[in-house]
Amino acid sequence: MFKLNLHKSYLAILFALLVCFESTAQNLDIDILRNINHNRNTALDLTFKTVTNSVFPMAIGVPAAITTLYLLNKDTANKQRAIIIGGTLIISSAITGLLKYSIQRERPFVTYPDIKHIKPEDSYSFPSGHTSTAFALATSVTIAYPKWYVAAPAYLWASSAAYSRMHLGVHYPSDVLAGALIGSGSAWLCYKLNMRLQQRKK
Repeated sequence: MFKLNLHKSYLAILFALLVCFESTAQNLDIDILRNINHNRNTALDLTFKTVTNSVFPMAIGVPAAITTLYLLNKDTANKQRAIIIGGTLIISSAITGLLKYSIQRERPFVTYPDIKHIKPEDSYSFPSGHTSTAFALATSVTIAYPKWYVAAPAYLWASSAAYSRMHLGVHYPSDVLAGALIGSGSAWLCYKLNMRLQQRKK
């Protein structure tokens, strides 16, 4: 009986700690977002809207361009690059969509009316789809073309896209962080799977 009560006490303490951690994390999340959103340079609103709007056209255009190069030149290297980049974007989108509609986190401007949202959004908040797509593209392109002059602009663009989501008031920092991890992780997963398939073929 004593052991049972002891276990219950441990569980109660653990639960209380988890609730406290969640509350602290949520407070930190909205505090960071408020600092970014409330103190933003409004002259850059259009710039960050443009960066945000570039994400999905880039996600279509880059793999399409590499696939076209492969079809024109029948270059095996470009075929592998197109597979890695296209596969990464598919995996990242699937994971992001699954999490969005499983967790169903409301947008920050819905929960906190003081957050000024510059761009209308009607889907769920966690994780950030724009960020996951941007980092999926940046990481997969860097894997396909492992040069600093490819990696530097790719990650600068992806990071700008991630920041734009908070500047525009449509995502929490945790949404953006999760999106970046999902996008980058999807690229490495796709690369490793592709390498394993190539080894099996040989």
